[in-house]
Amino acid sequence: MKLTTTFYAALFLMLLAGPISTVQSQESAGGLRHTVSVARFENRAGWHGQWNLGDAWDTVLTDMLNQTGKFIVLGETDMRYAALDEQDLAASGATAGGNRSPQLGQLTPAQLLVKGAITHVQGHTGDLGGGIRIKGFRIGGGGGTGEVNATIYIIDSTTGQVLASDSVVGTHERKSMNVGYATGSWGASFGGGKQDNIGIAVEDACAAAVAFILEQLPNLPWSGTVVMVKGNQVYLNRGTREGVTVGQTFTVGEVEVLRDPDTGEVLDESMTEVARLTVNQVKEKLSIADVTSGDAASIAKGMTVQR
Repeated sequence: MKLTTTFYAALFLMLLAGPISTVQSQESAGGLRHTVSVARFENRAGWHGQWNLGDAWDTVLTDMLNQTGKFIVLGETDMRYAALDEQDLAASGATAGGNRSPQLGQLTPAQLLVKGAITHVQGHTGDLGGGIRIKGFRIGGGGGTGEVNATIYIIDSTTGQVLASDSVVGTHERKSMNVGYATGSWGASFGGGKQDNIGIAVEDACAAAVAFILEQLPNLPWSGTVVMVKGNQVYLNRGTREGVTVGQTFTVGEVEVLRDPDTGEVLDESMTEVARLTVNQVKEKLSIADVTSGDAASIAKGMTVQR
């Protein structure tokens, strides 16, 4: 279905009237969240300009994933290595120390990795003309063409398996109407790339990538772990940070992992359910649940919790 100028005019008026930041963050706020990190995207397109294409992609995609409210977004790979360097430096005794010093063993692990490659770039980096940005949206634009193609992968960080993949295309066409995320001022770090046609195409391609990732969420595994049991109450290592809310129900039990005896690869995981839980209290990184059915006495620390 082709969207008309009337549609965009109506959308513009809606933005003026309502406290919306982005369509994605409004529709996807809340829900159980995965930790995710964007790995470096390789530039295989052979395109070179006044800014780094791979760096721009990583920056924009990380920003957009964070805006959805559906993920615990970790720093890009280079940022996490920099954090490790700071931890090692603090542990060496070379820094002043104190309560604010980086601590070893506290880095949040990524459950999902998003990586891929930029495979095609077409167009030029002429300045854009026209267009406005309001309350998280960009509407309008012109001044040349641009197209960016990329292949993305969602990878389970535990097994290294590709859970889903897709090819995405981002475009910026002359006189086209563009609606997208607000991506801050990333262009300032890449020689003004945000203000050219290829830069807008990168934003458009990243928005398509985020939409694809959100579509996969119902199929991606989500789990937690029992950290303590007190009578009929079970303490879980998932809280508001992971999107857990009061009233949610989970199953708890022992997980059996089947591995290939030749390669050690995980072939399958199956959980033997012990009980069902209903959350009654939630903190940032912890939640407390009541046992609503099953055998409370059989629940033990280290058992797996699944939605």
